[in-house]
Amino acid sequence: MGRAPFSGIGLLLFASLALSPSRSDELKDLYFGEALYYAHQGYFFEALERLDTEVKQHDELDEPELDTLYYHIDAAEFSLGDFELRYRMHHRAGRAITAVLEGAVDEIVRNDAAYRLARIHFQKGQMADAMRALERIDGKIPESIRDDIDFLRANIYLAEGKPAASVDVLKRLQNSKNFGGFASYNLGIAYLQDGQRQAALEQLDRAGQVATDDPAELAIRDKSNLVLGTILLEDGEFDNAMPFLNRVRLDGPFSNQALLSAGWASLSAEKYERAVVPWGILARREVTDGATQEAMLALPYAYGKLDVHGRAAVHYGRALDAFGAEVDKLDQSIESIREGRFLQALIREEIRKDKDWVIHLRALPETPETYYLMELLATHDFQTGLQNYLDLADLRRKLHSWQASFDSFDDMVDIRHDHYEPLLSVVDTQFRELDSRMRLRIEQHKMLVKRRDDLLTTPRPEFLATREEQAVLAQIEHIETQLKGAESPFEGSLLQRTHRLKGMLMWTLETEYHDRLTRFDQNLRGLDNAMAVLQQQYDQYVRVRQAATHSFEGYEMPVSRLRARVSVSAQKVELLMARQGHVLEVVAINELMARRGRLESYRDKARFALADSYDRATQAQARSDEP
Repeated sequence: MGRAPFSGIGLLLFASLALSPSRSDELKDLYFGEALYYAHQGYFFEALERLDTEVKQHDELDEPELDTLYYHIDAAEFSLGDFELRYRMHHRAGRAITAVLEGAVDEIVRNDAAYRLARIHFQKGQMADAMRALERIDGKIPESIRDDIDFLRANIYLAEGKPAASVDVLKRLQNSKNFGGFASYNLGIAYLQDGQRQAALEQLDRAGQVATDDPAELAIRDKSNLVLGTILLEDGEFDNAMPFLNRVRLDGPFSNQALLSAGWASLSAEKYERAVVPWGILARREVTDGATQEAMLALPYAYGKLDVHGRAAVHYGRALDAFGAEVDKLDQSIESIREGRFLQALIREEIRKDKDWVIHLRALPETPETYYLMELLATHDFQTGLQNYLDLADLRRKLHSWQASFDSFDDMVDIRHDHYEPLLSVVDTQFRELDSRMRLRIEQHKMLVKRRDDLLTTPRPEFLATREEQAVLAQIEHIETQLKGAESPFEGSLLQRTHRLKGMLMWTLETEYHDRLTRFDQNLRGLDNAMAVLQQQYDQYVRVRQAATHSFEGYEMPVSRLRARVSVSAQKVELLMARQGHVLEVVAINELMARRGRLESYRDKARFALADSYDRATQAQARSDEP
């Protein structure tokens, strides 16, 4: 779980995955757009909350092609895995992205999914699985992640202890816009792990001279110089180490360690006056930093080597006072953590709204312990545990908010019921009348269709007579019936004339039969279209009627179940927060105890060194006073 900054890699979501390439570029589903809006700001839980609900509702539809999400369903399912990955729900994200890999999706989408799956395995330390995921990448690769794939592959090789394999990959990334500086540094480390010491030194030297104004690459440049200088320092090449340590910026994140190492390099080369310069700068910096504390002891030691024992004593005295004050402050910090104020500071909303919230924790006067935990807070393991705790705090707030929302849901359902119930009773009455007439017309239509089909196989011209012709034919048949039973001298002539009339009528029906059958078929086909429209309108009414009913019926049990689930989840989150908070407090206290023990050791050394410096200063003064 967790909120993460929206990286450049994630822009692919909006550039090529947010809208399916096979459909219109227009965003048709506003709920999907809302999820993208939250994701773009880094609120991946909110994005998941909305998109997961939307996708589930889409999957349950009888006619999903009528839903607006239908046009973006592939991108939406991929986005779910992407949001879960960014919220650090690696297990669910892995399943979602694996489903994308195994589905019939665009080649670009599939390759991007394989890369993201590899990142999940890499972050979980599953290097073999990460490499297998990268091997699934084939064909067209999105330009925006091409270098990311190579950089990840190189890091996997390094993690697997295959530095030689990573060398070729890192060489190709030297000119990368996004990874040039990092690849240059990692290439030096790869050479070093591969036993190519000279190549490693030359590569770190090049990495330490990269021309850039990017803060991240400036930091990696400083680290390259620090590592190179440290290697030479540990190998006893003190003079050679100095130029590289001096390259490190005085305002960079590695400046303290570089100043400390520069002082030791000069001291080891017996250039005591030069050692005083970096240590003097470092000793005036923030006293809670470990390098500063070491410099506060090393600086007077260098003065002692220069036989300036009086100044050494002064600096030992300052160090002793500083260490004593810091030990007292650490005791207060440990007590503050045990009282729970550390965790309270971590979940302060005004602090966490700033991307540099960890740094701003140092400025909180009521939580001095955070000042001593900057190194611990910066470690990956502690950051992961801390982020989990913060996510739990966010989830607890959301659960409490949801608990308060259920009454609002009940009110909404009651309002809908009061609105639709009187309307639906009137509509249903009218619909029942319309439905009965519609069913009659449907039966009549079926009868006409059957008659047409029968006429195609067994011609019956009289069936196509007009209403007037049918009346005349009926009248003739009636006259024939009467004449046959009458005793009249004119019976024969009348029957003959009647047969002649009937023959003329039948002649007309026989000769016009095919034309009449054609017109009958054409009219019936037109009626078919009208019946189809009628059926469509009928189905649409049924759907609207169901939607109106479903807007206020059937919510009691789901809402009740949700109330229970939220209540249980809230209790579970409270328990997990207590456990996770306890772990963080124990780790923080252990770190502060270790810092306290180190400071006490430094204080003891400063105390004895102070006494020794006073003795030496006194002896020197006595010797200078002798005649």
